[in-house]
Amino acid sequence: MEITLTAADGYRLSATLHGERADRAVLILPATGVPQGYYAKFAAWLAQQGFQVLTFDYRGIGQSLQGHVREVRARMRDWVLLDAAAAMQFLPSPRIHVVGHSFGGQALGLLPSPQRIASALVVGAQSGYWRNWPALGRAWMWPVTHFALPGLSHLLGYFPGSRLGFGEDLPKGVAIEWASWCRNPTYLVGALRVEEAYARFGAPLRAYAFSDDPFAPLHAVHKLLELYPGTPGEVRVMTPKDLGVRRVGHFGFFREQFRDTLWLEAREWLERH
Repeated sequence: MEITLTAADGYRLSATLHGERADRAVLILPATGVPQGYYAKFAAWLAQQGFQVLTFDYRGIGQSLQGHVREVRARMRDWVLLDAAAAMQFLPSPRIHVVGHSFGGQALGLLPSPQRIASALVVGAQSGYWRNWPALGRAWMWPVTHFALPGLSHLLGYFPGSRLGFGEDLPKGVAIEWASWCRNPTYLVGALRVEEAYARFGAPLRAYAFSDDPFAPLHAVHKLLELYPGTPGEVRVMTPKDLGVRRVGHFGFFREQFRDTLWLEAREWLERH
């Protein structure tokens, strides 16, 4: 069921509600520049398993884009403090599970009412400080975070992610703030000075790390868990060979081919919590 959420500042967000069992609620937090439609099959499958699942588009992304992306005034923090907050408020269940993809897994400590979060399962989520990448990764992370993201955003008024393999185009403020986080050793936690908020996050946390994911190398995934010192976190490391496939990468988890492997394992983990 397609619905519209309204953030605290009045911005209207496109969202989709899957399933009816409101006492088993799951909120899916998307990756940077990834529209909610990418998670639709996974969300529908979880609904078939007895969960109520809410997906949504951040402001400036997918169906939540109003006008040209150049006109969107937003920072990356707004995606959580305003947009994800509106999604959480919509769900009636006193306890919810969060599935976060990439940025969605980085943002848990900024979510309102952390006591409502029963568990968090994150995929391809990492601490985005550029030095957390291996040597070859740093060779592209450094120029991207120091020059490409802020430079192109200032020049064009937005970041042309769709032409550079970074998902959809990003609002200028989002891209510039993201780049600044990537230059901070403790990423958004240090940049926003929210150490205490992240320390208060105590829900069980599982982080999936795939050996062929260039956007979330294993070291960066472990560094993400260090940002959540109050949670009994675990890293689930897997290779494509473990799953009998050639590639998983940064986006594979949510593809239907993993319904009987990764999806089933994820459902069982959510049900235990």
